[in-house]
This record gives sequence, C-alpha cells and structure tokens, in this order.
Amino acid sequence: MHIPWCVRKCPYCDFNSHQAGDHIPEQAYVRKLIADLRADQHWGQGRKLHSIFFGGGTPSLFSGAAIGDILNAAEQIIGFEQDIEITLEANPGTFEQQKFADFISAGVNRLSIGIQSFDNSHLQHLGRIHDGGQALAAIATAKSAGFDNVNIDLMHGLPQQSLQQAKTDIELAIDHGAQHISWYQLTIEPNTEFYSKPPSLPNDDRLADIQQAGMELLEANGFKQYEVSAYARNGQTSRHNINYWQFGDYLGIGAGAHGKITLPQQNMVIRTSKTRQPDNYLARQESVIAQHNAIELDQMAVEFMMNGLRLKNGVPTELLAQRTGLDPSGIAPQVAELQSQKLMVSGEQSYCTTDLGYRFLNKVLESF
Repeated sequence: MHIPWCVRKCPYCDFNSHQAGDHIPEQAYVRKLIADLRADQHWGQGRKLHSIFFGGGTPSLFSGAAIGDILNAAEQIIGFEQDIEITLEANPGTFEQQKFADFISAGVNRLSIGIQSFDNSHLQHLGRIHDGGQALAAIATAKSAGFDNVNIDLMHGLPQQSLQQAKTDIELAIDHGAQHISWYQLTIEPNTEFYSKPPSLPNDDRLADIQQAGMELLEANGFKQYEVSAYARNGQTSRHNINYWQFGDYLGIGAGAHGKITLPQQNMVIRTSKTRQPDNYLARQESVIAQHNAIELDQMAVEFMMNGLRLKNGVPTELLAQRTGLDPSGIAPQVAELQSQKLMVSGEQSYCTTDLGYRFLNKVLESF
C-alpha cells in the first residue's frame, strides 16, 4: 500500500514521494486505494493476505481512522490470514507520534520508524525534519502505545561520518529496545538532489571499517543478519520482506506501486505498476494500472536468484520450480561452478551463497 506524500522530500530519496503542501486528499485517496484493491482482487486467486506493508512517502501522515478504513476494506475484499503482519512506516516527528496508539487500534501490529541517525548534524545533512531527541522519543512512544514489533531504519556511510558515530547510532537503537534494525549504506541515486549536488562521503576504507564494525556490534547483541541490510533478534524478521526475497507474490496498491503475480495456468509471472503521479492516480476513472509485463523466460532464473540470494540463509530449492516454472536442472551447471569456486554452499535443500559469495553477490548473479 503506497502513500506517496511527505512533509519534505529528502535529498537522497528516489522513491515515488511528493511534498504534501497544505492539504493531503486523505479521504479521496483512501477511496481510490480501496477501488484499486477491488480491481486487483482477481490477482489474489483465492489466497488470503499474510502481510500488508504501508510504505511511502510517509504513511504516518494519514490518520489512524484512514488506515483502519483501508484495512477493513482489505479484509472484506480479500481476507486476512489469522496471524497477518501489518507494517506501517512512520517518521519520528511529534505529529506522527501522537497517532501511534491510533495505528494500533486500526490493526497495525508492526511499526517501521525512519530514524536514519540519532546525530543531529547528520540528520541535518540528510534533510530530515526530526532531531535525535524526537527519534528516541518515537521509539519510547511506540513501545508505550503497545507495539512490540518495531523496526528502526538506520543509514551509515553518511557525510563526514566517523566509525564511532556509526556505532553510536546502532548502540542507541539497541539500548532503546529495537528488535529489528534495517541498516543500510547511503547511496547516491539518479533523480535525487544528492545526485546533482553530491555530498562528501567517507572513503572506501572507512566505509569498509564501518560495515565490519557495525555487523560485529549487531551480532554481539543478538541480531542475526537475515538479508543484505536487515538484522533481527528474538525471531522478529519481517514476513513481508521475506516474501519479496523468496520471489513470492504481492499486490501493489496505490500511486506508483509495483506488484508481482504468478499465473500458474498461463505458466507466466507478471509485474504490474500503477500510475505514479498522485493527481493522475486520483483522476483516472478507469484502471490505474500503467502496465503489466511478463518476465521473460530467459530472465526468470536471474530474477529468482537476485531476490533469493539476498537472504543470508538462501532460498529453498523447491521454490524455483514452484514460483518460476523452471526446471532446476537448467541452472545446475551454473550452481555447480559457483560451488566449485566456494561462492555457493553445496547441498540440495537451498540455493545459498557462502560468506565469500555474499560479499560478492553481484559476481554470483552474473552467472545466471
């Protein structure tokens, strides 16, 4: 579920997000989301939802009542598994914090807080509108509201960031009770302000030192890396994200949202995308699908591996045939060669890289 508005566009962000201005058409957008979901109902093929992820943009700009209306409609139109995971992305600003209890009441059971850093100077460089104190308060507010499954987004490799500053960000998240940390390196993407006006980032040696020290710190505190940038303790991995990486199906609802659907009877996997601009999305009377394209057969193996090998423990071999229709024997020579190079683990239960292969994942994927 994509909610595309933000208070202000961050200079590093290449997501489909738009500055909100004085008014967000909340009710009109909720109605359109529900109509969009109803139009996509057939892609579910009788299956119930096991996870929902409200991404953005800044979904926490919406009211708890609006989120509740969307969830009630989704349960009625498609249906929920009994243990459904429902995640909502939130900013740490005071305005959003006041709604955390409302989000719980609406049915959200997992909060993802976009903190990025607790350091005020780094937050300023990143164009964030909160400070370190608000970031810490947001974690406390989420816990007091009743969230026991909270993700903290943190960036590293920030302009002028030292090794100790990067470690301090992780330590503060851990000390304040985070059970899931998404820890990823700042990258400069096209079509962003940072791309046209690049900041001065740490050199490669410092980046490598930060990466190694951060991973060791997380591991020492019980956080297991289960995906390239995701770390969890006490088993609180993201079911929604694991579904992505295991090449599972998902509906993309909202302006600019993307989906991926398997059509077994047609022996086809398709990707869908919706109209990107919020005004165009709201104005369209007909389908909001901008396009849906089949994944070419010769790209299916690399698409599957590009997702599955991001998982630290790899992806079950049985899912290749189930989710692509491919015969595993078709990639057996590539797998055998990578195993001989100590880049993939030997075994028949999963496709999984070695630690060396995980470090050089792009090289592994080139083989497919």
